[in-house]
Order: sequence, then C-alpha cells, then structure tokens
Amino acid sequence: MTTALSLGPLMIDIAGTALTELDRERLCHPLVGGVILFSRNYANREQLTALTAEIHALRQPPLLIAVDHEGGRVQRFRDGFTRLPAMRVLGQLHDRDPQAALAAAHDVGLVLAAELRACGVDYSFTPVLDLDYGPSRVIGDRAFHRDPAVVVALAEALGEGLRQGGMGTCGKHFPGHGYVIHDSHVELPVDDRPLAAMQEDLEPYRRLPLDAVMAAHVIYPCMDCNTAVFSSKWIDYLRNDIGFAGAVFTDDLSMAGAGVVGDMLARVQAAWAAGCDMLLVCNAPEAVAQVLDEWQPQPDPQRARRIARLLPQQPAPALDSPLYRSARDSVTRLAD
Repeated sequence: MTTALSLGPLMIDIAGTALTELDRERLCHPLVGGVILFSRNYANREQLTALTAEIHALRQPPLLIAVDHEGGRVQRFRDGFTRLPAMRVLGQLHDRDPQAALAAAHDVGLVLAAELRACGVDYSFTPVLDLDYGPSRVIGDRAFHRDPAVVVALAEALGEGLRQGGMGTCGKHFPGHGYVIHDSHVELPVDDRPLAAMQEDLEPYRRLPLDAVMAAHVIYPCMDCNTAVFSSKWIDYLRNDIGFAGAVFTDDLSMAGAGVVGDMLARVQAAWAAGCDMLLVCNAPEAVAQVLDEWQPQPDPQRARRIARLLPQQPAPALDSPLYRSARDSVTRLAD
C-alpha cells in the first residue's frame, strides 16, 4: 500500500539486502525523505532492482534512493557494474590530452548513472569538487585535480554524462575538504586558511550548474566555529554569495567530525537550523529511533521541493543501447 507523504528531511539507511518490517515502518515515517544504500545492501543486480522497487512503492512521491558511487575506492556496487576509475585518473589524462579527458569524464558519468538507474537507484553523491592538495587522508585520488579550472571542466563533463544518464549532480564537500589532512570520518578537521585563500576551492561551486551540494564536517574559523554542516554562515554564503538554489545535504551525521554539537538529536537540530535540506543519519539505527521519536521540526515545503526535484525526471539510456555501450567501452579501456 502506497502512503502519500511529502518528502521529509532525513535520509536513513537499512540493514541488509531486503526490507524488514522495521525498515518499512521507518521509511514511511513523515520525517524520512530518502534512503542511502551501502555495499551491505547489494548482492546482485536483480536483488538491488527488487529492493529499490519495494522502497519506491512505499511512498508517493517515492523516497529518493541514493548511494556513494563515485569511482575508484568509493564504488558501493561492484560485481555486475562497470569498474569506474578514480577521478584523479581523469585529471592525469587531462594533463596529457584535455579533449580525451573531457570525453572520458562524460562517459564515466553516463555509465555511472545508466547502470544505477537500471537498478532503480535515483542518485549518486558525485562529483567530488575538492581540490587535490595532496596530503588529505580521505580525499586523495577522489579529487580530479589541483587546478580549479580543470576540476570545473571535468566535473562539468561528468555532470553532462550524469544528466544524459538520467541523474542529477551533487558537488561535495562544500566549501572544500581537500586542504585538510585529517579524515572527518574519524577526526574533526580544521582548515585555518583565511576566506581569501579558499576562493580556489569555492570556484567549482560558483561555476558549475549543480543540482545539490553536500556540506563538509570541517571547521573553517574564517567563517564560523562550527563545521560547515552546522554553520548558518556557510549555508547563507552558499545561497546568497554564490547564488546556489539547489538542495543542501549534510555529510553523514554519524561521522566523528559531526560530534562537535552533541548527540544525534542535537546534530539534526543544528544542521536543520543552519539551513541544510536533507540530513544523513547512517549506520546508527538506535540514533535513528531517537530522532524519529523526539525531533519535531516545522515542515518546510520549500526544502521538500528541493529534494523532490532530485527524483529522476527522464528515463535512463537502456543498457543495450549504442549510447550506453559506447560509453561503457570507453570507461572499460580507461580503467584497464
């Protein structure tokens, strides 16, 4: 039975390869608007397709189903999917042959989107727009390049491929995670540069037509003593100075870098108050229970509409189409 609800501000996860009764109950809660999938939720393409179909059937409009599927070491589904290169591979190709790199980036985006959409996944948190400064423990080869102009060119080409594959874009990690060394999954990084020195990191956000942005669990004292996820100053800067009108996601609120404001209820309250549209609570089932029981935010139709606009608006290319096959062959050659 389909439940008619607007999309709520929480994106949560599920335990396994099929929905449990608890999963169904939580996914039908009005505070929930999306599901993020992980490798543990994948056995094969047929299983994934059945899982996403059941999730989509729970609600109207359907829940947004998302995944971190960038390429390289961050690709949640592997068996049965094309192996995607790390984004640094595209940056290195750009140093040798810019036109070939742009064509390859487009093909990576198309293959990424078409294969996920064929299994019912709506959205991937990509592209990474962080600059490749070198020493970062968490970004590394996930970044395209050190030069923001190259990052813009490659991300734009990849984004065109994503859209041709029937999927939107999500630039991350705003305002830039590439400079700091520490991994915000397990530590709280601080980027102590002045705002003027961060303008290169911000250039991709100014120049790219992004559908969504994911904020970073990094403190930038030039703007605020809070991480960007919890900073109304950074979200206002994104909206008013950069002019971004799309959806703003938090990074996972279970990460160590999010602990600066307290427990999970405090984290969702702070991120919502800062202006984030969708709040990710992953790998923390007890915290999800607490938030669903105790959080009572004021409904915000504008934020719900921003999330709803990320639902696919067009069919994806068929996996037997010449368009997809040509792009897949290109990506396969790149990854060899």
